[in-house]
Amino acid sequence: MAKQFDVLVIGGGPGGYVAAIRAAQLGFNTACAESNPYADPKGEPRLGGTCLNVGCIPSKALLHTSHLFEEAGHAFEEQGISVGTPKIDVAKMIGRKSKIVEQLTSGIKGLFKKNKVTFLAGHGSFVGKTDGGWQVKVGEEVVEAKNVIVATGSTARHLPGIPVDNKLVCDNIGALDIDSVPKRLGLIGSGVIGLEMGSVWKRLGAEVTILEAMDSFLGAADQDLAKEALKLFTKQGLDIKLSVKVGKVTVGKKSVTVEYETKDGAQKVEFDRLIVSVGRVPNTAGLNAEAVGLKIDERGFIDVDGHNQTNLPGVWAVGDVVRGPMLAHKAMEEGVAVAETLAGQKGHTNFDTIPWVIYTSPEIAWVGKTEQQLKAEGAAYKVGKIPFMANGRALGAGTPAGFVKMIADANTDRILGVHIIGSNASELIGEAVVTMEFAGASEDLARICHAHPTLSEVVHEAALAVDKRPLHF
Repeated sequence: MAKQFDVLVIGGGPGGYVAAIRAAQLGFNTACAESNPYADPKGEPRLGGTCLNVGCIPSKALLHTSHLFEEAGHAFEEQGISVGTPKIDVAKMIGRKSKIVEQLTSGIKGLFKKNKVTFLAGHGSFVGKTDGGWQVKVGEEVVEAKNVIVATGSTARHLPGIPVDNKLVCDNIGALDIDSVPKRLGLIGSGVIGLEMGSVWKRLGAEVTILEAMDSFLGAADQDLAKEALKLFTKQGLDIKLSVKVGKVTVGKKSVTVEYETKDGAQKVEFDRLIVSVGRVPNTAGLNAEAVGLKIDERGFIDVDGHNQTNLPGVWAVGDVVRGPMLAHKAMEEGVAVAETLAGQKGHTNFDTIPWVIYTSPEIAWVGKTEQQLKAEGAAYKVGKIPFMANGRALGAGTPAGFVKMIADANTDRILGVHIIGSNASELIGEAVVTMEFAGASEDLARICHAHPTLSEVVHEAALAVDKRPLHF
């Protein structure tokens, strides 16, 4: 007899493992199937998906190391600290990153045991419907579940004519395991992964060129933010080329040659390594969706309603395989929401308050609407904008670059968007998210006492600036 579960989650990434844990906490007999290629030393599938294994977490480990390296080589001397010329041991840096990944993936298995989630190693795909729910094949075994949550994530998009071997030509996976600092690093695409990896290797000494097809930089961000970022990154030495049409890519024994066109004409450049960062595609091809009639659109995304339910009863989908931003924290929120909906609670994900973060130096973060979006809507709004150079803590830390921009409704004062480029933007955005989630106004933040001296005071001052009464600028 097939194993029976109340809830089966297909995929053990952020959306999947969180959905499984929450479902188990709510009393459901829950299993999670995972077959990702990120095997542990024993050859078993690692939980955590792309984010934990070859995405969010390992990239932040490398970013931190590269930040310390740059500090030692530049900022230390400015503050009277002499350490000589720093040297980077890339193998040790990569090893540290891998240990962090192993620690956290093992931790998820521990959480499964703690919450009594059954872990099923193997690829999950639909077989058919039964009276009690759904049959799903996991590896060589067929199990049954009353409810199925699809959380199979996404993979890097590859371009025709550009063979990714994760040695000379890398996607996000290979970019995290480059074994030496390349003299010349090329990146196709200036999205989050491209900018973060470009920042890592630029700090460690590489000459970095970013080739972006769009005619604008960071098109999804507020344009004030994007312009400031482009200015700062260019000043740091990143060579960012816009409106690029990539042509022939030739892979040699030790280098990659890229031919491309810009408004200045045809160009050719040789790189020691090339990273392709042009978005991601949902992992839905292996679900055997057609066998059960699961609706998938022409781009490969599973069609869901506002509660993440598919067109099939008892089948749900979360994370990168459905509409919305491909962000780990968005997937987690959806996973929790689905589990709570199954338990009869009011599970909900507020897409208006999902923060975006780019972990460059300085960091970039935003939540809510951009000024260009509000202009397009014809909305009446007011803006407060304060630079970090007006903040004592930022000056003391040697991080005066950037600003906080707050946008509020001109009539109600409700905060519509907050956009930050500067030190610790990833942490500072949390205050804005909480305020917006509870429909707060800029005056609410302006009336709250912020500790002094802290970077959070820049958020406070931006709230005051919305009403044209900043105290320190």
